[in-house]
Amino acid sequence: MNLLVVGVSHHTAPVELLERLAVSAEQTPELLRRLLHSPYLGEAVVVSTCNRVEVYAAVSGFHGGLTEIGAALAERAGVTLAELTPALYVHYDSDAVRHTLRVAAGLDSMVVGEAQILGQLRQAYQLAIEHDTVGRLLHELMRHALRTGKRVHTETNIDAAGRSVVGAALGLVPGGVAGRAALVVGAGSMGALALATLSRKGAAPLLVTSRTAASADRLARAYGARAVPLDELAEHLSQVDIAVCATASVAPVITVDTVARAVGTRTLSIVDLAVPRDVEPGVGALAGVNLIDLTSIAAAPGETLSTADREAAEAIVAAEVATFQTWRRGADAAPAVAALRARADEIVAAELRRLWHRRADLTEEQRAEVVHTVHRVVQRLLHRPTVRMRELAAGPDGDQYLAVLRELLDLQASPADLGRAVSVAPVEPADEGGEVDA
Repeated sequence: MNLLVVGVSHHTAPVELLERLAVSAEQTPELLRRLLHSPYLGEAVVVSTCNRVEVYAAVSGFHGGLTEIGAALAERAGVTLAELTPALYVHYDSDAVRHTLRVAAGLDSMVVGEAQILGQLRQAYQLAIEHDTVGRLLHELMRHALRTGKRVHTETNIDAAGRSVVGAALGLVPGGVAGRAALVVGAGSMGALALATLSRKGAAPLLVTSRTAASADRLARAYGARAVPLDELAEHLSQVDIAVCATASVAPVITVDTVARAVGTRTLSIVDLAVPRDVEPGVGALAGVNLIDLTSIAAAPGETLSTADREAAEAIVAAEVATFQTWRRGADAAPAVAALRARADEIVAAELRRLWHRRADLTEEQRAEVVHTVHRVVQRLLHRPTVRMRELAAGPDGDQYLAVLRELLDLQASPADLGRAVSVAPVEPADEGGEVDA
């Protein structure tokens, strides 16, 4: 199996296409099943955020895997594969590893250095585990990516300014947010980040609303805000200067009619961070409304990383890519080692059966001693060769060494051998900087 990443992001597609491709947590299992139905895909993880939709896969064939993933994404967007292709990007093998690690580090984000992608990757990985769509290769890739992201944020100043999509959006509000009344629509993790950022920047008073009143209440208590009913949205919009929308709704939450009734002669800044969008088309054309969405954020000149920070982050990614590739070459040796040991066990068992047939007079104690001695001899003989196999496999030409050894020793790993060579670890618990987009 080889790694393949196929996706669409703010780099290659407009928001209109991203929102058609967006996959909610509830919809992800169905897409995972659709992908794993293909004979070319053995593992899959789907990452969907406000500025990217990507499929990470372990594939048996590049062209077959690419076609199947592309077809699944095109079907979701309601377009033909030919129409979607110009917006797709593809990363394969070592390039797929590098891309994944750069995404985890925040180097490929709309707001470079933002930490929310770590939480989004962790959530996608956990969901894939729950639906049994990851195996040895993607388990290691995702765990490696999460570790790389944490290293970059810990060992560099990439997020010294607390970069986030929320922060970038609020930075576009005319006159700033300090001392101004604000309403957050949505009580998910992105809504929580929006409320926290508004509070930190001095906005007041703060209101929060959500389809789930209990969630709004909890969030309000955490930040000294006031929870308000969602069905009174127009009334509360008329009381604030800034509204931040970040729900998981598939339909607009803020309509032209609602805003028209709320604005009057005032000026209202509305920040729409949702994909699909929370704000109905046409709201931005209303008098007195300043609409800020993902398109606005992408077009605005943002904070740039210093050369030193970018180089430090890229150096960590490069080192971790090399570490992953070393692991992979070593892991490729595991089935061959297992097959060699299985072959030895088969030969020992056959020879012992012959011995028992010739020496039926041996006692159980004598037989046990013979078995113990023979197995010790075989294990000692195999120890150095198997250690060396792993060492050679981890080197630059490891795949060639393994191919020669398999041919010389006539080794064919059985499914049982492969199973013994695979280990799966649980997802690491969430930590700071792991917020997940709503």
